Amino acid sequence: MKMINFKQLLKDKNQLRLFFYDLIRFYLGIGLFLKGLQFMTQPKILEFWIKMTQISGFSKFLIYYVVFAHICGGLFLSIGIGTRLAAIAQIPVLLGAVFFVHSKEGLFTYSHNLEFTIFILFLLIIYIFSGAGRYSIDYFLKKEFSKKNT
Repeated sequence: MKMINFKQLLKDKNQLRLFFYDLIRFYLGIGLFLKGLQFMTQPKILEFWIKMTQISGFSKFLIYYVVFAHICGGLFLSIGIGTRLAAIAQIPVLLGAVFFVHSKEGLFTYSHNLEFTIFILFLLIIYIFSGAGRYSIDYFLKKEFSKKNT
């Protein structure tokens, strides 16, 4: 991977756009990773959210899935490896949060949980369809693989 030349990056608007696309992916991944760590270290928070869904039969499975998806998926998103798969793994978690947990709160509440969760879901869908971006391990591996095949 070549180093980022920030002076050149600022001159070229397309490169700047691609850089910020990857910066958002990195930030999103770190946020999901940290949320997974929070759920792992403070499981009562996640248990509370899962109890609100009234799907108690799967609670242990849901706890493990949410923590695993957020920690591994967030880490993978942040470095840009397996980006589409990492984003897909987050979708059931975020859909559950939107429809079973935060929809009861409604829009425009003090905490803005529903709006924020929908925004994260929207970003994940973008990364599912668009991929990691130029500043990612996925891009580097794809480039190296295409060099070897030509």
